Formats: sequence, C-alpha cells, structure tokens
Amino acid sequence: MPPRTSPTPDRIDQARANWEREGWTEAAQGMTVVTSVMRAHQILLARVEETLRPWNLSFPRYELLRLLAFSRTGSMPITKASERLQVHVTSVTSAMKRLLEAGLVERRPHPTDGRTTLVEITDAGRDVVAEATEALNAGVFAEPGMSAAEQVALIDAIATLRHSSGDF
Repeated sequence: MPPRTSPTPDRIDQARANWEREGWTEAAQGMTVVTSVMRAHQILLARVEETLRPWNLSFPRYELLRLLAFSRTGSMPITKASERLQVHVTSVTSAMKRLLEAGLVERRPHPTDGRTTLVEITDAGRDVVAEATEALNAGVFAEPGMSAAEQVALIDAIATLRHSSGDF
C-alpha cells in the first residue's frame, strides 16, 4: 500500500514502512489496522471528552448515566450495568462513585434481594445526561469525520472483528 500524501507525514504509514523494512511484511498490514484503530479511538475519545467537559463527565460516567436513563426504571444492579457496558464491575463502581459525589445517581437497596445494590439516576442526572447527549449528538455523533458510506463500511468492518473475537 503506497503512503498517503499530505503536508504532515502519516506516522502510521511510516511505522508500516519500518515494519516492511524489517521484513515483517506479513504482519505490517495487521499492525497498521491495530495502530489505526487505536489512534482513531484516541481522536474520538478526545472529541467526546472535550464535549462532556462542561458537565464534568468522562465518557464512562456519561455511558452509565445514559444506560440508566434508557432503563425502564432508571435503576439497575451494578453487575447488570457492568454487563451491559461491557466493562469490569470495578469500572462501573468507580464511575458510580464520581456520579454519587455529584448527586447524579444514588445507591438503593434492591427491593427483593438484600445482597444486591441498585444504582439509580436522579432527576439532576437525567437533566445532565439529556444536555450532554444533545451536545454529543450535535458535536460528535452527527459528524464523526467521515461520510455516511464510510461510517457504514467502518461499522461493518469493526462488527466483523468483534464477531470473530466472540464479542457477540
């Protein structure tokens, strides 16, 4: 694959050339895929975090609030939130603690299972997540930096990777 031309050199293209020069040609394209996806993650996460800054939210805290707002009752067990968000329960607990401190969620005992704690979104949390979602939709999600056709192709390609890894 020839390098792209631009006033700023593509560091990933340079890394690929280094891989090929070292004789790792069979791995060069895969390295380029992995590095490109990781760099894209950094770029998108920076845009998301910048957009969420006015509400003092990180993306994990936003995701937990959004999940709770989408839920039928506005609450769920921490373990269920962990499963739905596909992160370790300690990550959900950490996000929940920061949201508790901000008054955006509350802990509640489960009504029928004394061993389970529920995390529940507050009215303030609903307001914050609604405003933050509006900002993300306008500033990031509606214009992620690629055409609609490119978005579909990327979604399909990543779904293939996720499926082959047993993600679904």
